[in-house]
Amino acid sequence: MDVCVLGPVLALRNGVEVPITGRKPKALVAVLAVNAGRVVSAEALISALWGADPPSDPRARLHSLVSAVRSALGGELVVRRSAGYLLVAEAARVDLQVFAARVASGRSALAEERFQQAAEELLAALELWRGTALLDVDGEWAVAERDRLAETRLAVSEDLADARLALGEGAELVAELTAQVAEHPLRERLRGQLVLALHQAGRKAEALRCYEQIRRLLVEELGIEPGAELRAVHAQVLRGDGPRRVEPRHNAPAPAQLPPDISDFTGREEEITRLAAHLLAEQGTIAVAAVAGKPGSGKSALAIRVCHRVRQHFDGGQFYVNLRGATASPQQPSAVLGRFLHALGVPEDGVPAGLDERAALFRSLLAGRRALVVLDDAADEGQVRPLLPGAAGCAVLITSRRRLGAVAGAVHVDLPVFADTEALALLGALAGPERVAAQPEQAADIVRLCGHLPLAVRITGARLAARPQWPLAELQGRLRAQHRLLNELVLGDLEVRGSLMLSYEGLGELERIALRRLGMLGVTDFAGWLVAALLDLPPQAADEVLERLVDATLLDTATPDGTGAVRYTLHDLTREFCREQAEPEPEAVERCTRYAAALVEFATHHMPRGTAPELTRHLGQPPLGEEVTRRLLTNPTAWLDAEGSVLVGLVERASELGLVTAAATLAATLSSSAFSVRNHFSQWWHTHSAALDAAHRSGDRASEASLLVGLGNLRFEQDRLDEAVDYLDRARTIYRETGDDYGRAVAQLKLCSAQREWGRLRPALSTLDELTPVLSSLGDPQLSARAVHGRAMILTELGRLPAAAQECERAVAAYQDLDDRYGQALAIRSTGIIHRALGELDLAERDCVLARRMMSEIGDQHMLAYATQSLSKVLIRQGRGAQVLDWLTDCLRTCHEVQDGFGQALMLRTLGERELADGRAEAALDYLDRAVQWWSGLDLPLWRARTLRDVASAQALAGDSAAAETTWQEALATFRRYGSREAGEPAGGRVGVRVTG
Repeated sequence: MDVCVLGPVLALRNGVEVPITGRKPKALVAVLAVNAGRVVSAEALISALWGADPPSDPRARLHSLVSAVRSALGGELVVRRSAGYLLVAEAARVDLQVFAARVASGRSALAEERFQQAAEELLAALELWRGTALLDVDGEWAVAERDRLAETRLAVSEDLADARLALGEGAELVAELTAQVAEHPLRERLRGQLVLALHQAGRKAEALRCYEQIRRLLVEELGIEPGAELRAVHAQVLRGDGPRRVEPRHNAPAPAQLPPDISDFTGREEEITRLAAHLLAEQGTIAVAAVAGKPGSGKSALAIRVCHRVRQHFDGGQFYVNLRGATASPQQPSAVLGRFLHALGVPEDGVPAGLDERAALFRSLLAGRRALVVLDDAADEGQVRPLLPGAAGCAVLITSRRRLGAVAGAVHVDLPVFADTEALALLGALAGPERVAAQPEQAADIVRLCGHLPLAVRITGARLAARPQWPLAELQGRLRAQHRLLNELVLGDLEVRGSLMLSYEGLGELERIALRRLGMLGVTDFAGWLVAALLDLPPQAADEVLERLVDATLLDTATPDGTGAVRYTLHDLTREFCREQAEPEPEAVERCTRYAAALVEFATHHMPRGTAPELTRHLGQPPLGEEVTRRLLTNPTAWLDAEGSVLVGLVERASELGLVTAAATLAATLSSSAFSVRNHFSQWWHTHSAALDAAHRSGDRASEASLLVGLGNLRFEQDRLDEAVDYLDRARTIYRETGDDYGRAVAQLKLCSAQREWGRLRPALSTLDELTPVLSSLGDPQLSARAVHGRAMILTELGRLPAAAQECERAVAAYQDLDDRYGQALAIRSTGIIHRALGELDLAERDCVLARRMMSEIGDQHMLAYATQSLSKVLIRQGRGAQVLDWLTDCLRTCHEVQDGFGQALMLRTLGERELADGRAEAALDYLDRAVQWWSGLDLPLWRARTLRDVASAQALAGDSAAAETTWQEALATFRRYGSREAGEPAGGRVGVRVTG
């Protein structure tokens, strides 16, 4: 049976229409078909069919309609479920689902630059339409669904145009796109495609005129300029380029993410040999193997042993992820792909937002590599499919508690429990072979009570090893008793849980409390300080508790973190057991967050980069102990990296328990220190979102304001300045309403910086002026120094250079009095920029050299890059640009590594200015065009205009005076709109290198 909704609603059996009599039955079929394969509740069906005017007995009428549809189409098509009704996807082929599948395939091909295949798939998808969708269905639901589907159809049509333009078919598209633009005159993507089609057809003048038409429409009707994508198309036409495509990066080091092998691994030789042979087989496609088995059967250990045996054959990288499929919150494929892409060198702002796009980029980056992907503890096939590479030579090993039969092409290994010989061998390896051989009947009964599961055998064997005086009969009797106690538990976990409970009850009280509280937090790996906080013990006493848990094999030790501190892990089953024993203990969680915040602040203040004062000041010296302090001072950055997931989890748990102040304090401490320095953007967002929700629920305005400041900082670091301004302005409002002058000052200074960076120069100056009396009443010298420096930078942008120089001198002196070398170095760099703008190049060189030396001594590589860029600009103006190429290339690499889009754009622009100063117009344009694309993507029009001014100089140098004039006028219009100092430049001064920023 075919059901069609992409036009009038139809049902076809073997190509012959099956009549559906009546508009309501057709509407019912339409609603179920749009949701094919998903249960639609009776309430949703009633709402869709009758809207706000249902009949007196809607459920009876619905039942009657369902009966009529079943009578017409067959009872197997529409079935009743407890929650509603379902159109069985296996019994019907719905054109909308075929459309969606074709579109997904086409978009995947488009993302991977397989343009011919993309065009074919997308065209096939569009050919399924027979006119307006749901044409003969009435009601609000149908109207909304028609609009949604029409928008989807138009977007797919645009995707098809992208594919055909990439194939150079622009001339054939002009007529079609012209008609679509006439129907949707303000749709920028369509207009950009028409501009490119005209350009490909050799009609450049018409292409430029088409762009000017949409620009005028947007300005006159909406009061906005064209978006970044449309402006980039315009720039391509001006340059005479075809469509530009970003090539995947292959220069990142190959990931090596496999966990350590298990030294006392026992048995499974047949499975190891079979899996290794399959993963290494040359078969023209990816090799996929899936291992299934019950909990505790050793699936993960087997996978790790196999992968270590074959890893040398996969020099393109080894990827590992625990998908947590057996937990209540399995890992999302999109998040996993994000981490895999980061490991391949893709920066945060280069990771696509959608799952399909991430999967396509992952497959593209693995093309040509021999890579090994280990997907441990998968929930189902849907979790796995997006994570599979596409290239031959790659291999994938999956483990799961269930057989993933729908993974195409996979070799399946069902892992049984240990045979008697294997289980006894493992028990003997742990408890002693002579001891097991001396008591064979008791040993056999012990492994039987353990269900022959490797995890359970490992636990009991280690327990015997720790008690050499016990006869095996002692443990055998205890296991038998525990076996009876747990006979109500799920069969698959029966013996494992019994072994865990036996071990748990044999522990001391402190060890049991530690396990319960670790289960409450849900952590996977952690260091000793966390248990010290959970138990309110000194670090040394907590370490003793942890070692006793390791001896009981309820904890494993993991690779030490970058400070050399030992880390501990909980096996999935052990963690689940601990979670079941746990109860909410807010006091312990509050203590952990307070302890963590103090540790983070302590670590941050000993990192190379100094940080400005934030709302989380004076948290106090953490109760570290001498050894922990020494390790933190050795490598605080590595400590923060290792503890990232634990710290995020603490914020989320505190938020769930309503500990708003604790959650907000830790989140704000992280954002004002670790996350901002290391650009851990996703962790930053998670902590603040969780804590902000809790603050909203409790009405805690102070915490809400501090978290809004943190989110403003996050968006500032991500160069999303419009959002940063919004968050910081909301924080300022709350602080003003609650009378918190210190909080208001911090938020307003950050707001001023975001406004200035965004090019809103006069609003930034107003923000600072408004703050002046508040700062005077506070008398905080650090905040006052920041305000003076901020004013100097705004005045510089406005072209009031003598006044800016005076403010910078005041800032340098203020930072000097505070012994703040970081702030002092920043202010000296700003002084150098002012001297450069005034043409005082010797003074500019002096200041920039000093700022660079100070940043080098501080050890902040990121800000050292900015200081180096400032000095490079001076040397270029002095005609000494030859020596800065390597500097700027290193700076560009640094900004890429820390995901700093602004910095990358700035370095590219400076590299272009260097080429321009040496008279190499073509090379200059290459760098400058890339910088323009960055500024457009970051929505920084003032910086884009500055770079366009340099582009105009390069165009003039290349002899294209008309293009130079057009580019210069575009830049000048932006300068005038924002009131920047460049607005006063003479028109003739644009040719040549002009140094700003």
